[in-house]
Amino acid sequence: MSELGTKKSGGLSRRDFLKLMGAAGTGLAFAPFVPFGNFMPNPNQASLERVPVILPDGTQANINNYPVNHAEVITYPATGDAALDAEAFRKWQFIRLPEELGGGKKDTSSLRAYSMICLHLWCLWKYWPDEGRKRGECPCHGSMYDPITGTAFVGPASVQAAPSNTLPKLTLEIDSDGFVFIMPPKFNANENGVIGYGRFA
Repeated sequence: MSELGTKKSGGLSRRDFLKLMGAAGTGLAFAPFVPFGNFMPNPNQASLERVPVILPDGTQANINNYPVNHAEVITYPATGDAALDAEAFRKWQFIRLPEELGGGKKDTSSLRAYSMICLHLWCLWKYWPDEGRKRGECPCHGSMYDPITGTAFVGPASVQAAPSNTLPKLTLEIDSDGFVFIMPPKFNANENGVIGYGRFA
């Protein structure tokens, strides 16, 4: 018997290839029914009580002195552990809208708090207050977000199907002294959204 006849092919056989394609097809068929939001690193351990919006300088946000057309990065839910609180999935853009978009009002309609995780490939976006911009922008692939709705209107995130085109948001409340609080969120696509996945607008 020749040496060539005893050698096996090092490549993928036709049978193995068909098995692989069958497995991939089965996986894709069931993908829409998998609750992927349950596997995202969402802060589901968030407090069931309202908590103050704490700015980077350690003070609580107050509608009476928080600037119009301005944004700060806030952490929610905060744990007090520096390493955990540094996680990107706990970072939010706390925005007071521009005057022309209602930012001059002294109620929660002038404020937004959106997850900083871009819905395209999870880079961190930020709000730009400059004249001619006044929008959220992701530096990685150019997705841009409407500051009023949190919905992408330019870039790869804008062509993704809902809910993956609208940023998760926090529900805010202002007390009689103007201090801003975060209300207990419901991290699902129909309410506050799923971080890294999105929200139905």
